[in-house]
Amino acid sequence: MSIGSGRFRGDGRTPGQLRPTTIELDVQKWAEGSCLIRVGDTHVLCAATLEERIPPHLRGKGIGWVTAEYSMLPRATSERTQREAVKGRLGGRTHEIQRLVGRSLRGVVDAAKLGERTVTVDCDVLQADGGTRTASITGGYVALVLALKRRGLGAAVAGQIAAVSVGLVDGVALLDLDYAEDSRADVDFNVVATDAGTYVEVQGTAEGKPFDRAAMERLLSLADDGMQKLFALQREAIARAAA
Repeated sequence: MSIGSGRFRGDGRTPGQLRPTTIELDVQKWAEGSCLIRVGDTHVLCAATLEERIPPHLRGKGIGWVTAEYSMLPRATSERTQREAVKGRLGGRTHEIQRLVGRSLRGVVDAAKLGERTVTVDCDVLQADGGTRTASITGGYVALVLALKRRGLGAAVAGQIAAVSVGLVDGVALLDLDYAEDSRADVDFNVVATDAGTYVEVQGTAEGKPFDRAAMERLLSLADDGMQKLFALQREAIARAAA
């Protein structure tokens, strides 16, 4: 049945259903915290590194820093993309995404309890099928928490954060868009939220006809429903690591 019918999508999901999502822990031996998050056919390796140093502008202030780096492997997509290291500079999209991931993770870390330390979360896209930035935030949070807890800094975690996409495709509100849906969406949003019900970012764009407030509220409500499932998945993964 087609999306336009309002019931099923190309992969058989209902409009309000997340893609199958799993989080595999400790996939990198040397990282303080790592995981491989699979959201449908989007797979992102997230690794957190904790270092006893801080950026120069924070020295002596007794607070820490959380930052992120993001990259996509050349064959993460259907056609090979050139490594940005070869180009000699980060692309605008990469720069935007890694700033978003870092900003999102800082939103749930108590910098004073972290102390003068830096956590860097590396997010490397192994395979892309839409939603790489939202998967990076959701998986990056798990890697971050594992790293902090294992260094006795669990108190620095002030809450949970996750992210998901929503959009209007053929007039139907859909949760967690894959690439095929995202590429033809009339409206698409990336929503980054905490378990306290607050938002770090709500970024929405109309690709064609402008959307109204009612459509935006419908999409945010759908995102909130999906977020609760992602929070539960994160908690289950972190509990597994502690067991």
